[in-house]
Amino acid sequence: MDKYLKPTSIIDADNEAVINKAQELTEGLNEDTEKAKALFYFVRDKIRYNIYVPKYPADTFRASETLKRGQGYCVQKAVLLVALSRAVGIPARLHFAKIRNNLISPKLYKVMKGNIFPWHGYAELYLQEKWVKATPTFDLKMCQKHGIIPVEFDGQNDARFNRYNEEGKLHIEYLKDYGPYDDVPFEEIWQALGERGLLGERT
Repeated sequence: MDKYLKPTSIIDADNEAVINKAQELTEGLNEDTEKAKALFYFVRDKIRYNIYVPKYPADTFRASETLKRGQGYCVQKAVLLVALSRAVGIPARLHFAKIRNNLISPKLYKVMKGNIFPWHGYAELYLQEKWVKATPTFDLKMCQKHGIIPVEFDGQNDARFNRYNEEGKLHIEYLKDYGPYDDVPFEEIWQALGERGLLGERT
């Protein structure tokens, strides 16, 4: 489990701001499950989901930068949750999958030339001797505005996107599982983002 507790240049669990925030959020909590829940809901709701935030260079994915920015897209938010978890001694890693979002806006559909997200990222935390998936992507305000069922996390069961929205319409489909990563696979992500017009200029 050592590598899932160590900081990296991007998952900077040793950053002072990350450490302070993790300790603040888990103060008075003794069980890792309770700590994990506190960290999850902070990242889900206090870090606003914004798919248009900068995604290049690599620094834009750094956990401390996302914490400072207060917004990010799925991978950036997952990186922050992993860093906060490692900062309080909970082993954590990233997990990636290809998904289809059947309810994206016409604007985003046009930009992306479709509704496939080839490198959707979320977190996995090691709790009660097993890996538990945690998807903090869509914040509660966004969910309430667009009729999305929020992802809830109890620290025991996998928390992934709901298949349907509040109206029963097909929402998220998981198409391919890429498995876990201990850091961010930048080249694969940048290539996929670039092909869909979501990367911006690489300089």
